[in-house]
Amino acid sequence: MATSGLQHVAAMYAGVVAPPLIVGAAVGLSGTELTFLTGACLFTAGLATFLQTLGIWKIGARLPFVNGVTFAGVAPMTAIVASTKDKSDALPIIFGAVIVAGVLGFVGAPIFCKAIRFFPPVVTGTVITLIGVSLLPVSFGWAQGPNPAAHDYGSATNLTLAGITLVVVLLLRRFTRGFVKQIAVLLGLIAGTVIAIPFGVTDFGPVTDAQVVGFPTPFHFGAPQFQVAAILSMCVVMVVSMTESTADMLALGEIVERPADEKTIAAGLRADTLGSALSPLFNGFMCSAFAQNIGLVAMTRIRSRFVVAFGGGFLVLMGLCPMAASLIAVVPRPVLGGAGVVLFGSVAASGIQTLARAGLDKDNNVLIVAVSIAVGIIPITAPNFYHAFPETARIVLDSGISTGCVAAVLLNFVFNHLGKPRSVGAQDVTHPMEAGEEIAVVR
Repeated sequence: MATSGLQHVAAMYAGVVAPPLIVGAAVGLSGTELTFLTGACLFTAGLATFLQTLGIWKIGARLPFVNGVTFAGVAPMTAIVASTKDKSDALPIIFGAVIVAGVLGFVGAPIFCKAIRFFPPVVTGTVITLIGVSLLPVSFGWAQGPNPAAHDYGSATNLTLAGITLVVVLLLRRFTRGFVKQIAVLLGLIAGTVIAIPFGVTDFGPVTDAQVVGFPTPFHFGAPQFQVAAILSMCVVMVVSMTESTADMLALGEIVERPADEKTIAAGLRADTLGSALSPLFNGFMCSAFAQNIGLVAMTRIRSRFVVAFGGGFLVLMGLCPMAASLIAVVPRPVLGGAGVVLFGSVAASGIQTLARAGLDKDNNVLIVAVSIAVGIIPITAPNFYHAFPETARIVLDSGISTGCVAAVLLNFVFNHLGKPRSVGAQDVTHPMEAGEEIAVVR
């Protein structure tokens, strides 16, 4: 359980620490303050993971779901920083906006989850595929190196380390069994890190410079401030986050063979939003489900939510012990990139499996998938496609998962719901995760 939980932490660590590093650098925090902000985000990610996996009352999907800082909020948060004259007020303004957005999201979660019947397999399969495809460029970026401005970015050394890590993971998955096979990704990360030492890529500086104990003091950067523009901006991010979390819950429900119904989604969204509302108390940002860990569940087939809760415990400890947090920071970015290819590719493969039983023998469903995937990959293939749109609109448009999900839901409504009679016994009111009509197969 410990090693499997640590594997989840290793898979999502870079995604958790990236937002505070980017926002903290924009604010102009010192190295010590930046370390504090990063540890706070790790701590709050662990608390949010507890809420999601273990749950209390009607809060938490109780699925093997990892929660952490959502990357969707980075652009609006840096915009808030840029528009704030006194940079010391930037973080309190961000925290105040996140608190309000979290509270509003918590209240609206039961209403938001009513859209579950508009997520049949043709929609969920498309969205799951887009999640994997959208995440793959992240792993490709990691494989090239940590800094695009560095002279060795994309060098043969970095790409070789990523390739070696990928090969190690594949070999372990192919030729081992049992426990070793289940922790193949963790072993691949360790092997890649060791191999990277002679190349001078592995940096142990974060360990030597880190403190042993540190607690994220509440409101360390000042009491939250509430500004209307910042609140509206973070509310848009909350809607995007809730949309992606719904898609992630549907994806994970498919993988663990426990389809996420309306009740589960509502509870999961409450955990996301409550975690976001409480996060600023400990100097953290908005929390959301991490799609990359879905790939880990799909690959290892370890479906226990308590394993992921154990990973949440690691996150809390890392937030309380900066030196422990720095251990995973030692893993070179190219090594993470090599492992990410397997993780994120597994998510896309799960989406394809769902689409295989989504009734693609029907022309309507083929059109839904075709157009939705095309819309969803626009931000990947043409990053500047929406450059003329307002910054607020681009928060949504630059997320292929969100735009693809919206397109799939709308097209499914037009082609499969609009103008069609409904009856209690009709096929179209079966469970939203069921395929409906089976595809005839000649054997």
